[in-house]
Amino acid sequence: MTDTEGAADAPDASQAPVTRLSPKDRRKRISDRVLAEGQVTSEELVQELGVSQMTVHRDLDTLEHQGWPRKVRGGATAAPSALFESTARWRGNEQVAAKEAVCEAALALAEPGQAVITTSLHVINELAEEPDIRVIALGGEYHAAFNAFLGMSTTDIARSFRADIAFLSTSAVDNGHRYHQAQENVLVKRALRAAARRTVLLVDHSTFGRQALYELAPLADFDLVISDGHLPREEQEALQSLGVRDELATEGSRRG
Repeated sequence: MTDTEGAADAPDASQAPVTRLSPKDRRKRISDRVLAEGQVTSEELVQELGVSQMTVHRDLDTLEHQGWPRKVRGGATAAPSALFESTARWRGNEQVAAKEAVCEAALALAEPGQAVITTSLHVINELAEEPDIRVIALGGEYHAAFNAFLGMSTTDIARSFRADIAFLSTSAVDNGHRYHQAQENVLVKRALRAAARRTVLLVDHSTFGRQALYELAPLADFDLVISDGHLPREEQEALQSLGVRDELATEGSRRG
């Protein structure tokens, strides 16, 4: 049971000094609550934290500025919108089995001797101590919401490389096109796509039908689109009608 679940059931000793939480600890508790439940109301936070509405609003403003979570009327949510992408932390807990299947399918396309070029701090940390993998990190301005380096300087660095395959993701797929909420992310993804000989889009079924503000590219421009077996039949047929080469990964299957 998580701390949040325990707090919802009954008060305990860990909640007694809640009014003495530092602003940093208070905001962490808010973000943990939103991560666990997907959304929370301001009134719930006032009661749980023992602070004023104004303090909660200031905390939510600060967290939103940091990229986590999105402030809405009456509270906060982790759900994405056309202008707001959910954070890497939240996305990492969504559709886990489907994403793992997609990644397994993508891994089969990688070959020995290839380097990993990435903007993701998570990927950098995961591979940093792997002796057989050469990691090239694209620096720039760090964006906490994406746990990645983005922006113009990152874009310029990406343009200086030439890669065999670009594995790219997206926030939304609608009417045969991929979209994203942040211009900084769009610039980097376009640069990475242009720097690769082959481009592969990795996208689980939940991304289809979502909306975001900025278009990145038509799906037909990718050499391959990999999704999971839960992609609705109508979406599969739409991809085929657009001439998109697609592959559906099966959850739980492991490739050699």
